[in-house]
Amino acid sequence: QVQLVESGGGLVPPGGSLRLSCAASGNIFSINVMGWYRQAPGKERELVAAISNTSRTNYADSVKGRFTISADNAWNTVFLQMDSLKPEDTAVYYCNALRTVGFIRTYWGQGTQVTVSS
Repeated sequence: QVQLVESGGGLVPPGGSLRLSCAASGNIFSINVMGWYRQAPGKERELVAAISNTSRTNYADSVKGRFTISADNAWNTVFLQMDSLKPEDTAVYYCNALRTVGFIRTYWGQGTQVTVSS
């Protein structure tokens, strides 16, 4: 089992920055992809960014060039650096851990609120 806890959300004006953190615990050895999703009111949850254990990254077109995903060397923390924030970035951001080899497993954090408003 893997537990994920997000932090770093808050209120920021347009153009500002935030860095989200996701602390992973448990059997993280089995995880090979970690990522961030977000869900805005009235919208479906969408992938924001993902990083593999080989340091490959993937970003949603809407955030590419503004957001950066990274993980520490121990693979127990994943970060999402968010720059040039826009009001449409307002959402609950969820950390996700995924195992794509062998038995597929996915885990979710509880989410952290990001609000971009003046």
